[in-house]
Amino acid sequence: MKNLWAPWRMKYIHDEHAKKSGCIFCEKLKEDKDKENLILYRGKNSFIIMNLYPYNNGHLMVVPFAHTSDLDELADDENTEINSLLKKCTGAIKKKMQPHGFNIGINIGQVAGAGIADHIHWHVVPRWEADTNFMPVINDVRVIPQSLEDTYGLIKGALDE
Repeated sequence: MKNLWAPWRMKYIHDEHAKKSGCIFCEKLKEDKDKENLILYRGKNSFIIMNLYPYNNGHLMVVPFAHTSDLDELADDENTEINSLLKKCTGAIKKKMQPHGFNIGINIGQVAGAGIADHIHWHVVPRWEADTNFMPVINDVRVIPQSLEDTYGLIKGALDE
């Protein structure tokens, strides 16, 4: 699918240094720029971050601090916190965005669709009855009606309550 307008994506496409310099999740964790990096919440072992290239408004990811691509390498306390953060995500999105449902999932490995295959992460994608309209059907185009900044403010407020 294509977005109608996504100028922020060109920086990612053209920034070869960023692609070669390591894990985007690990790099963002080291920085003290949560709002700029779209990090909504930091837990003890994992964090919630917005997807820079969302499938839908409110598309969040839950990411463990541990840099691993293997689910079996996560400790029980890490898995417990990840599940708690998934609930925290859905609760905040329900409160502020009133979706009709969610897709929650994980892609393990590049062949399974993981865009960042070296650092396991879970996707939380809110869904609405009308979110698949005529645009994707006739022209393989997706319309994202709310800016990332507006969505960040909305969900961050609910997570902080």
